[in-house]
Amino acid sequence: MAVEKKIIWEKPNSWRLETEPIVKPDGSIGQRACVRHPGAVVLIPLTAEREVLMLKQYRYSVDETIWEVPAGTREWDEEWLVCAQRELREEAGVRAETFTHLGDIWPAPGLSDEVLRLYVAQGLTADPLPADFDEEIEVVAVPLDEVVVMAYDGRLQDAKSNVAILRTAHYLK
Repeated sequence: MAVEKKIIWEKPNSWRLETEPIVKPDGSIGQRACVRHPGAVVLIPLTAEREVLMLKQYRYSVDETIWEVPAGTREWDEEWLVCAQRELREEAGVRAETFTHLGDIWPAPGLSDEVLRLYVAQGLTADPLPADFDEEIEVVAVPLDEVVVMAYDGRLQDAKSNVAILRTAHYLK
């Protein structure tokens, strides 16, 4: 029997939901589903004074304004650092001289193949790009030590931001 992947839904240049039939050990046919994602960058813009340019951003899915670090989805064939520089300019309004890769994480491996690539961005200079039309962002410089406390006390609830902040603090020890 031929099995075919099927695209159920696709957001152009972003992600798609695929299903694929599988044959179970008992011979019956089941389905697997996966969100296929081009990946995203997660950025810690760190000033010379060891402040992180944090974002206060409204998120429709949780209907709250939350603390986050800059991040964004890359295009399917886009270089990681090209995406990192663009997202940093769009969300935090700065350009970085250096990006240090702190590793990759899978935010939801039971659901998606998305990879988040973590970077510390340093040597910052103002160089904003227009924000995406659906983004409501306030940029706030917060001392790194305070952001670490926010990660531990629950004020920083965004998972990708927590991991990136804690890896940054460890990297800078």
